[in-house]
Amino acid sequence: MRRCLALAFLAIYACAGVNAQGSPNGARQVVRRIVPVYPDLARRLHLEEAVVKLRVTVAPDGTPKATEVLGGNPVLAKSALDAVSNWRWVPAANESKEIVELTFHR
Repeated sequence: MRRCLALAFLAIYACAGVNAQGSPNGARQVVRRIVPVYPDLARRLHLEEAVVKLRVTVAPDGTPKATEVLGGNPVLAKSALDAVSNWRWVPAANESKEIVELTFHR
């Protein structure tokens, strides 16, 4: 059972296309990405592929200060917010606004 769960996690990790795009001023590099969990509800609804777009205010120390959903499937939004709240960016002199697009693949 544990092996099956581990394989499922690896499959989700490998299939969850995570694409982070930064601000027009020059994106800050992401140094730690957490792959979002594919929600059970999305699986039951047979969502094959969906994108969630977020705006993240990143503090100077590289931690997310605030996140806002700009668009995408609401079933996946909470999972996207939870994952990105644990991301880390390269520290910078000022806070920045980053646009993150998370593509979920079943």
